Amino acid sequence: MKTHTQAVVIGGGLVGCSILYHLAKLGWQDVILLERDELTSGSSWHAAANIHGLHDNNNITRIQHYTMNLYKQLEQETGQGCGVFQPGSLYLAQTEAREHQLRLQEAKAKYYDLNFFEVSREEARELHPLAQFDDVRCIMFEPDGGNVDPSGVTMAYAAGARALGAQIERFCPVTGTDQQPDGSWIVRTEKGDIHTQWVINAAGLWGREVAALAGLTLPLQPTEHQYFVTETIPEVANLGRRLPSIADRDGEYYFRQEGNGFLIGAYERNMRFWAEEGTPLDFSHELFPDDLDRIMENVIRAIARVPCAETAGVKRVINGPMIWSPDANALWGPVPELQNYFLCGGIIPGFSQSGGLGLLSAQWIIDGEPQYDMFAWDLARFGDWADKKFTKARVEDQYANRFAIHFPNEERSAGRPARVRPAYQMQSDLGAVFGLNCGWEHPLWFAETPGVKETNSFTRQNWWGTVGQEVQMLRQSVGVIDISHFANYVIRGSGAQDWLDRLVANRVPSEIGRSCLTPMISVRGGVAGDFTITKVATDEYMMIGSGMAERYHQRFFNMVPLPEGTTFEIATDRIVSFNVAGPKSREMLQRLTNAVLSNEGFPFMCSRNIEVAGVSCLAIRVSFTGDLGWELHCAEKDQLRLYSALLSAARNSGGGPVGGRALGSLRIEKGYGSWGREYSQEYWPQETGLAGLIKLDKDFLHKEAYLEIKDKAPRETLSILEIDAINDADASGGEPIFTPHGQSVGRVTSGAYGYSVGKSLALGYTNPKVAKAGDEVEVMILGKPHRARILHNAAFDPEGRRLRA
Repeated sequence: MKTHTQAVVIGGGLVGCSILYHLAKLGWQDVILLERDELTSGSSWHAAANIHGLHDNNNITRIQHYTMNLYKQLEQETGQGCGVFQPGSLYLAQTEAREHQLRLQEAKAKYYDLNFFEVSREEARELHPLAQFDDVRCIMFEPDGGNVDPSGVTMAYAAGARALGAQIERFCPVTGTDQQPDGSWIVRTEKGDIHTQWVINAAGLWGREVAALAGLTLPLQPTEHQYFVTETIPEVANLGRRLPSIADRDGEYYFRQEGNGFLIGAYERNMRFWAEEGTPLDFSHELFPDDLDRIMENVIRAIARVPCAETAGVKRVINGPMIWSPDANALWGPVPELQNYFLCGGIIPGFSQSGGLGLLSAQWIIDGEPQYDMFAWDLARFGDWADKKFTKARVEDQYANRFAIHFPNEERSAGRPARVRPAYQMQSDLGAVFGLNCGWEHPLWFAETPGVKETNSFTRQNWWGTVGQEVQMLRQSVGVIDISHFANYVIRGSGAQDWLDRLVANRVPSEIGRSCLTPMISVRGGVAGDFTITKVATDEYMMIGSGMAERYHQRFFNMVPLPEGTTFEIATDRIVSFNVAGPKSREMLQRLTNAVLSNEGFPFMCSRNIEVAGVSCLAIRVSFTGDLGWELHCAEKDQLRLYSALLSAARNSGGGPVGGRALGSLRIEKGYGSWGREYSQEYWPQETGLAGLIKLDKDFLHKEAYLEIKDKAPRETLSILEIDAINDADASGGEPIFTPHGQSVGRVTSGAYGYSVGKSLALGYTNPKVAKAGDEVEVMILGKPHRARILHNAAFDPEGRRLRA
């Protein structure tokens, strides 16, 4: 066994073997995989192994199609069969909402040149003559859908990795992972120690136990999951061809052919946790006792779809474990708090995603960054606040609602609240409907009656009118927005300015009371983040960024060593913030402070330490609303006092509280991008409109990468679109954009109704070679074309006069 390697992969299941294969494929052949038992032990061997390409997330769609196409290449490359069956998949919609989802996916498939299209009931019956579709309102067909052999795929990855020089050591449990002073690791096993540059935890059901060896606690929880295979069914055997699988998500089951029978599985509401205190180390290829009664309601619906299954005997039942993250997405990426420790766990649709997970993991480890923005999978989306109680509640909700539609703007209540501020109860009493951001509860909108629950769909919902009132109130008078979920950082010491200048691409203010907006550049030259940086005192700065990216950005902060005598503090827990904005914000605040707030005395992008209603605040003249406004930052203990004073003064000016949904509309009216939507590592600064903030007369993180791409023509440009929303629905993000003749133009990143301008609006990336400002395009809202125009300027106050008034 090797004693020195570039990487050690821990876990010989599907994903571990894929990562090993892709590391070797990308040039790292001095790598080893350690498996405590036999390959596929745990969850891989008993999976149903269905494969499908479409996903609500565009980039996950990309990697799922990569995975589906990889399996046949693996067979040719290795000679190991993957058991690939691709008779296609039929996707059924019994409800209007499901039809909207499927039509949107059909539009995305057209945009990405994928094979997914509508078929009639008659065509569906020809594809699957044993099924009935009388109650179905819409049917889509994915010709490449199907299933694979779970053990065959895993063994193919392993064979491909070995052929490229990688090593696999079975029956070799890991007993320790010890970080060394230089950032490398010693991986301890019963067969000896391995000194390695990278540790990759792909231990599946034992991911929590392996993580604990490095001092990590992961938000993962296993559950039981059941499916069964029938005996031979004559109607199936007599067909002489393989039937397409049926994806009836409204029926809450999955259904496909297996041999000359059927495989039927379900995610039942009456779910069961397993191994809450830890996965047994002696567990391997075991299964749990059958409990088909628990899924019988789902099975009855499946049999109603394919009646010939009703009299079939049960050949075998699989009741095995699978391990979940709180949102059912992968828990993936380098751990920000550790050097060279990579995690890949909580994989549910593994056979649809294994290839993409392996490829992007290898890219991140070798190149420092994956090619796609995959924050939906990034483990940094969770922090310590995602504790065991939160994780169990979310996993229970995700399992029981596995096939439920995840609607745009939907906020699920399971496991909440996780983190609250002192003003939480007051906001609740005011009618606040809350959203979750990095664990924090923050007001999305304020209902007239406390306790109102928001509805969810692809069309405008019960909050639409109220949010409009909040927008109009702010634009006409003043609004108070709680932005305490934004991330706050404090940097102190004689090297503070130097450290920040080496981190971000803009020049950091050297004068106390000045602020700047700045991008941070990613490994490949894209936009890793955007921040407001303010010099608040001699040798002291405050930096404000995206709240949900707080842990994600730690990876970049760690890339620039702090000078001696300089400290960096994540201060989000102790600082709260409000945005007071609108044309009457100055006169309102002036009644609460003795500070000079005139345009001359307090210009745009300046800051002052002032007292507001007796509360000490850092006030920054900036506003994400695009209107006259200030951000007020104070100690958390003073939040309730400050909030009460601000709301009282706002009401006297005809204003009041405003939530995050209104802020989303306000920023889109101004064309302001947001991290995770318009700004990510995928997009170059010249594509986002941020290139003007980059100063090349200084060094900054990943400057060389930016110089390599800075003179390249934009592949896409961030655009503002005005849409004729004829179906009582607005864009939300992900909708494809086409020319009137059907040529691909781009995709929406954010959308909302612009209440100030009376127009449905969207931000999105468009190909300047295909469409430019002034051109008419079509945005596929609800999967149907809606006429739109690419605007030359922001829809609201394009010259920025209100902001600088």
